[in-house]
Order: sequence, then C-alpha cells, then structure tokens
Amino acid sequence: MRSPLANLLGENMRLGKAIIVVQIAIVGFCVSTAAASAQVVALGASNTAGYGLSSPQSWPAQLQAMLQAKGSTTKIINAGISGDTSAGILSRIGSDVPEGTRIVILSVFSYNDNRKGITPAEHQANIAGIERQLRSRGIRIINANGLIQSALKAGMVQGDGIHLTADGCRRVAMGLTGSIR
Repeated sequence: MRSPLANLLGENMRLGKAIIVVQIAIVGFCVSTAAASAQVVALGASNTAGYGLSSPQSWPAQLQAMLQAKGSTTKIINAGISGDTSAGILSRIGSDVPEGTRIVILSVFSYNDNRKGITPAEHQANIAGIERQLRSRGIRIINANGLIQSALKAGMVQGDGIHLTADGCRRVAMGLTGSIR
C-alpha cells in the first residue's frame, strides 16, 4: 500500500506532465497559426479591398482560392482599405504586415493621394518609404499596379470607372498566381 504522500506526489507528477504537454501544444499551435496567417499580405486601397464587391470577389480572396485549388496552404491577408492614401498605407505597415510575412503584394495608386492633397513628390516618397520598410524586413514585394491597370483598361470596371469588377479581380488574381511561391 502506498503512503498518502506517495499518492499525492504521483498525482502531481502526472498533472505536471499533462500541463507541460498542453503548454507545448499551445506554443506549437500559436507558432503555426502565426506563420500561416502571415505569409502574404495584399496591401493597398479600394481595388485591393474589393470596393463594391463581396469579400470573396476581391482579388486577394480570389488569389487565395486559386492557390488553394492548386493545393497550396499559402494564406493571403487582405489589408486593403478603401480611400486610403500612400501616407496611410506607409503608416500602417507595422500593424498590417505581421512578423513572418514573406511577400507583400503592393497596389498603391495616386488617385486617393490627389484627392486628399498629397503631391506627386510626396506620393513617390511614401512609396519609397513603404518599399524600404518592407525590404528592411526581408519581405519580397510584388507590384500589382500593372495587372490592375490592365484589367481596368480591358473594361473590367464598375460603373464608377475606378473600381474593378469581380471579373477584373479574377484577372488580377490569375496574373499573380505564378508569382506566389
């Protein structure tokens, strides 16, 4: 027969081992979740956000779906904010581009800057600052402006003449799929 002290120590050791196993599992989950949620960030304004469309129709969401269909586990975060300026995008890099991000797909046009009094020189300085901050963190930058402009010129534009349609977003996403590796 075991003494009460031996029983107590035995139960505490089993409990201690169980706590350690749970702690290891939690740490592993947090690390894998952080890595999975910070692989690719789509950074821009309304055409990135998917203005006038449902969330699944935005090009970041369509890109995510296309990559998943090919068996990729890459996670795309849509950090597009309608109406944002180059200065606003520069100011939110620290909060919208988490540690562990490998790629930023950048889409910054001067339309919102012009409307809000940001000069072309300030726009260019902000773009340079965005790129400098991302590169200093070892993040690869993919510029999506050309793909978006191409879709707009092809007539894949909403009635406002500014924002992409769902088909335009699909075209942008298809153009980006080969760049994500």
